[in-house]
Amino acid sequence: MSAFRMRRLLRGIALAAASLVLLTACTGLPTSGDVNVGLELGESPDDADFLPLASGPAPGAGPREIVEGFMEAAITPAENWEIARRFLTPDMQRSWRPSTGVAVDASAADRAVSSSVLDENIEDADAADVQVQLDQVASVDSSGEYSSAAGPANLAFALERTEAGEWRISQAPDGIVIDEERFSTVFEGYPLQYFDRTWSRLVPDVRWFPRRTSIATTVVQALISGSPSSWLEPAVQTAFPADVQLAQDAVPITANQVAEVALTRPSVALDAQTLARMRTQLQETLRAAGVNVSQVRFTVDGRTLDAGVVSVVSPPQEAGPLVLTDSAFGVLVGDEISPIDGVSDGIMALTQPISAIDAAADAGMAAVQLADGHVYRVGDGRLDELDARGGLIAPSLDPYGYTWTVPSASPTDVIAAGSDAVPHDVANAWPDASAVLQMRVSADGARIAAVIEVGSQRWVVVAAIVRDENGLPTELGPMKQQTRIDGDVQGLVWIGDYRLAVLADSSSPDLLTQVVGGTATAEAAPAGATSLSGARTASGVRVLSADGSLLAHGGSAWREVATDVRVLATRSGQ
Repeated sequence: MSAFRMRRLLRGIALAAASLVLLTACTGLPTSGDVNVGLELGESPDDADFLPLASGPAPGAGPREIVEGFMEAAITPAENWEIARRFLTPDMQRSWRPSTGVAVDASAADRAVSSSVLDENIEDADAADVQVQLDQVASVDSSGEYSSAAGPANLAFALERTEAGEWRISQAPDGIVIDEERFSTVFEGYPLQYFDRTWSRLVPDVRWFPRRTSIATTVVQALISGSPSSWLEPAVQTAFPADVQLAQDAVPITANQVAEVALTRPSVALDAQTLARMRTQLQETLRAAGVNVSQVRFTVDGRTLDAGVVSVVSPPQEAGPLVLTDSAFGVLVGDEISPIDGVSDGIMALTQPISAIDAAADAGMAAVQLADGHVYRVGDGRLDELDARGGLIAPSLDPYGYTWTVPSASPTDVIAAGSDAVPHDVANAWPDASAVLQMRVSADGARIAAVIEVGSQRWVVVAAIVRDENGLPTELGPMKQQTRIDGDVQGLVWIGDYRLAVLADSSSPDLLTQVVGGTATAEAAPAGATSLSGARTASGVRVLSADGSLLAHGGSAWREVATDVRVLATRSGQ
């Protein structure tokens, strides 16, 4: 996981630190750690066809220079890393597998390279061993899944002199090495789409692949032939049966933006609902990946399969920020506050000061935390107490109508209370944490994010939500760490489907944007910032300062949009 070093991030360097299980040089490169951020996910770079171009081996280069050049050539993935293969012997060119994984290190300049052959003896040598020590901070595995952890990595290379007198690598670990500064120029994250367990919502699972014009083929292969990330799998499922595969290694896009997907023959026997789910899942994956497609067409042996689409729950229309002032609660529209029927009157009738409000996405109810820490459900003219335990953090509503609460000092004691106000224990909640500071359920209800303490460290983490057939949350899946946070944490919210925003305060307020299953960036937050609210896009994030000023992004700066705000409320899933 990346160590969130705020000061360096604010100087434009998004550093990550992480712990990593190393593989031997014979079996492949180490595969874990955190990396730097480039473009936002789904964003297509204007210069996608102009990737960095590495140089081939220089005549007369020694063993160290050959290994350094080979590792440098990772920046050019064209033709299956054809330039990197030039540094290998013919046998090694055929056996080397670059797609096994990516090891991301802190800096190419900091790699320690040593050779068994001294420079003064190089003319008399026919073989050499080269060792490379990395400060590894991240990895991407063969499926494109990003992991983060920290620690050194040692790679071993064997070289031999060819008949032409040139040194070439005869033994190298599978996979590639790339430094974090250039990772985002070569790789991009693409959110594959999986169904939740009710087949009613799509849940993104971000994977990292080399930037290329043929990304449609890459993401289609990953979705059809792969499986969800291990941490997310308990909450999602795929519509594609195991015996259905791509029949050819290409997904052409017609002039009418139709993606032609040739499938193997078992597809012919599938029922209409399965085919419709498959098509919906694949169409939305391509669109989320930034591929301009109007539809997907399935074929088997050149014949079109009759596949429809299924309806999925879409996020509600974006509205303005929710605010509480001395005189009103509701949606801020311009200079006016528009009240919410059945909710605003109940909130304004409360006599105790309010510390947090989380409103349902459909505005039908709200979870309210009072100054004494107790959490209530407000809506339809009713006020129901949901949790009166001491030390509760701010509540989080999910799309199924459950309000999630937990005492900060008892992170495993998470409960979810439905509209009947009956609390239900959620098992396996944050088992490694000593405290939980923030907690938010995603809009799809399949994931939950939190900021937890583990010893003296604070981490942004995510986990899958396991539900029963009625939508009741029963337990959390394995926790996946994302980013380490320095300083106090004032807020955690979702931005869209697969990003988080964290308001933290070390020496000054900072706003971290974290891709779930990916990388992080940070920027300075307004001075005195105390809370924030999420949105469908990063530009919709709002920050509340201690003096009651509400601020929004105005280009690269923050602009004031309201004053005298007592509480900046959040919405379910944001």
